[in-house]
Amino acid sequence: MIEMQDVSFGYHVGSELLTGMTLSLQPGMFHFLTGPSGSGKTTLLRLCYADLLPSSGQLKVFDQDVTELGRDEIAMLRRRVGVVHQDTQFLDHLPVAENVALPLSVAGQGVDIDAMRDLLGWVQLAAQARSYPPSLSGGERQRAALARAVILSPDVVLADEPTGNLDWEMSMRLMQLLIELNKSGKTVLVATHDLNLIRATKAQVSARVLRIAGGTLHLAGADL
Repeated sequence: MIEMQDVSFGYHVGSELLTGMTLSLQPGMFHFLTGPSGSGKTTLLRLCYADLLPSSGQLKVFDQDVTELGRDEIAMLRRRVGVVHQDTQFLDHLPVAENVALPLSVAGQGVDIDAMRDLLGWVQLAAQARSYPPSLSGGERQRAALARAVILSPDVVLADEPTGNLDWEMSMRLMQLLIELNKSGKTVLVATHDLNLIRATKAQVSARVLRIAGGTLHLAGADL
């Protein structure tokens, strides 16, 4: 689904943040991405949904070389990738249900009321459907962000530090939703620095752990 071969990327000419990145995300896989702050985790995720293009190397998403795609083609490709950002980026003047439905509007699709009710029920936010984002707790915001990320039924779900500001109970509740997505056949990649969260999740699902160190990607050891 997402293939990187010797991919490098730098925000400034002559200065590369990531080098020689090789990655293969296949259908139904669960991956964690870890590494210190500033190591490039968010940058790698942005490459995965073609928000950034590599400085060198080959990046294919759904068997398409992203460097050969136009703007409209990349937009279509992104509909198959759901992203949970560090900043949930809600429109505060719209209620939760309408924020969750925004990807449908962008895609020119109507809202199925029953499907929306089921989705909000799945993330345990049915009672907050008409609430506004400023009234939500951190855990509620992250679950709403996950609902928005999967409303187009993407093949791949990318989550960037989704539990960074949550307590342990809320973190595990969100991870359980991601596990359920993976068990339904979705490919999941979660960027996190929380090794305890990784260990707890690995007890429930087969997951590989990738680590960015020194600007390159490594498979973490089995001790995690």
